[in-house]
Amino acid sequence: MKPEQLTEVLETAAGQIGVRVRYETLGPATGGMGGLCRIHGDWCVIIDKKATPSERVSILMDALAGLDTEGVYLPPKVREVLSSRRAARPAAPTV
Repeated sequence: MKPEQLTEVLETAAGQIGVRVRYETLGPATGGMGGLCRIHGDWCVIIDKKATPSERVSILMDALAGLDTEGVYLPPKVREVLSSRRAARPAAPTV
């Protein structure tokens, strides 16, 4: 699957679980190309408008790896990559 097609699949999945995807101009002070955040209590993935298709896929994959996507249809290969990303995530600190 091409990065552009994969981006579309991931954007659709994000929307189905209530996560808004926004493309913004991010300056160098942000320290990255985007990611998952909460804005006024709602989940949102903000991606730099200048991000390449591959970077967009990576940002969306990382964001969705931190969320529950079980109720959303994803192609098997995409679900496999998400599972790998989840397994590679550092454990949340215990307080």
